[in-house]
Amino acid sequence: QVHLRESGGGLVQAGGSLRLSCAASGRTFRTYAVGWFRQAPGKEREFVAAISRNGGIRSAESVKGRFTISRDKSENTVYLQMSSLKPEDTAVYYCAAKSIPYGLPAEYDYWGQGTQVTVSS
Repeated sequence: QVHLRESGGGLVQAGGSLRLSCAASGRTFRTYAVGWFRQAPGKEREFVAAISRNGGIRSAESVKGRFTISRDKSENTVYLQMSSLKPEDTAVYYCAAKSIPYGLPAEYDYWGQGTQVTVSS
């Protein structure tokens, strides 16, 4: 069992930056792949970025070059550094995790409660 808690959301102007954090409980978090997803009002949840237990990364085309996912295993935390933010990035951002020996999962077992990101034009 792992519990996830997102933080770092807020209101920012277009072109600005935010760093989201996903803090996890449990000593085995380093064995989990972690993903970031987002859901805007009236839209389906969409994939943003993910990082495997070994550091492999995949990102959505819409955020490549702007968002960077990273993890600090010593602190049981995964970060999403977001730069050059656009109004269309406005959404609730969720982190999710799944214990998997390698690669990235198709589905995740654990989800956080989400953090709101609002980008004003």
